[in-house]
Amino acid sequence: MPRKTFDTAVTDFSHAVGQLVRRVRKAGASHGLSWTESSVMARLDRNGPATTADLARAEGMKPQSMGTTIAALEEMGMVERKPHPTDGRQVNIDLTAKGVAVRNTSKDAKRTWLAHAISQLDQDEQDTLFEAGEIIKRLVESQKV
Repeated sequence: MPRKTFDTAVTDFSHAVGQLVRRVRKAGASHGLSWTESSVMARLDRNGPATTADLARAEGMKPQSMGTTIAALEEMGMVERKPHPTDGRQVNIDLTAKGVAVRNTSKDAKRTWLAHAISQLDQDEQDTLFEAGEIIKRLVESQKV
């Protein structure tokens, strides 16, 4: 069997990683949240409360679009508005108890799906996959945008 060209191997790798990411996302999909809503909740979970403008910048969105996303999450009871601790003119967005519970459920479902999928591999494949994960992490950290 002929060896793949570098370009073909890169394309195949990109497709495989994309499929994996989509499968993991699907496993964690819950409560009918959009990709943007889930992303905002994940950011709040990781980084804590933020203003709408901060969230818009971090997600690469217009503040008006982020406002619409926040309003939808607020209506679902996933986030709440709180006074900014140092600037009375601003309002922070934070996860509610329900939002935290939904995030935890989603993270658990993703981890469970991935752990089950990896458990189907033999030990050598698992070791190779985990080593590849370290290489991917190093690659991503060295090529920040």
